Amino acid sequence: MSDPFDIFLVATPGLEAPLADEVRALGYDGVAQVPGGVTIRGGWPEIWRANLAVRGATRVLVRIAEFRALHLAQLDKRARKVPWADLLRTDVPVRVEATCRKSRIYHAGAAAQRITRAIGEGAGIPVADDAPITIKARIDDDLCTISLDTTGASLHKRGHKEAVNKAPMRETMAAMFLRACGFDGNESVLDPMCGSGTFVIEAAEIAANMLPGRSRHFAFEQLAGYDPEAVAALRQATPARAVDHGFYGSDRDAGAVKMSRANADRAGVADWTQFEQTAVADLTPPDGPPGLVIVNPPYGGRIGKKGPLYAVYGQFGEAMRSRFAGWRVGLITTDAGLAKSTGLPFDAPGTIVAHGGLKIRLWQTPPLT
Repeated sequence: MSDPFDIFLVATPGLEAPLADEVRALGYDGVAQVPGGVTIRGGWPEIWRANLAVRGATRVLVRIAEFRALHLAQLDKRARKVPWADLLRTDVPVRVEATCRKSRIYHAGAAAQRITRAIGEGAGIPVADDAPITIKARIDDDLCTISLDTTGASLHKRGHKEAVNKAPMRETMAAMFLRACGFDGNESVLDPMCGSGTFVIEAAEIAANMLPGRSRHFAFEQLAGYDPEAVAALRQATPARAVDHGFYGSDRDAGAVKMSRANADRAGVADWTQFEQTAVADLTPPDGPPGLVIVNPPYGGRIGKKGPLYAVYGQFGEAMRSRFAGWRVGLITTDAGLAKSTGLPFDAPGTIVAHGGLKIRLWQTPPLT
């Protein structure tokens, strides 16, 4: 199969816009924001680089075939014409996932079975339920789109975080919220409810120009077109950037502080990060110019009941108003009432973002006075 491909970068619903901005900043061509993600065009080098370098995508899918299928026999016949041998290895098993919507083929399991048979019988590729390679088929209004998942485990799994706190913010989401706040690596960041340190670590990595995928493996490493030397060159092609400011996390829970320090050390950003056990009411700004405070506090539906949280949000707001002049604040919550209880001068909230079954929004302030 020849280049270029249509490449789909899957986004967390609601974070398509900052993902599109990130992909444009990385120099990709033909960037288009669509519901659920961002599309680009390119060959294998662009696919490999997207997995390695894009912070906001959850996975990278390559669209390898598209055709009409009105019944299962037609699906089987046309799936056998896909050049599977150009993409897949005969020693690496694959599995097929299918979805059907508004189509005459309505049984997703039967659709997946027919495509699986086409791959196994027609191309001699082994199939297994626990295969490392996934083929995704979507049949929508009788149009079958077949994509190859080049990522494997979701891209929020950077490969260096072993410890996570309750209800963690995924790294992909944290990176996009940082971008939505205007963060580009050139200012300090403070997260006063840091949990496992995700915001702080992501911010430090961005400042140092570290590839988010540097510590992990990808499904594309087991595909027919994989070039280890070319991918190694891509890993080396991103120059490190000097960091001359700090990234700070605090939490009232000592276990969270310990966890964050360990995660930062594994990520290689311990030299630029500091974590301390501090209550929200006792927050003070670190030395140096003002920067960004970003926080993902509890919001009732996520952890516990909402009632007692008004006091926590109020304490946070008081600390910001009284001691953090010049700092911008980004706060993520499900509840407008909780956000407003801080007393902070928030602009209109951002787009609704899906997070673990909840609908969250980013609330931002201008520099505080």
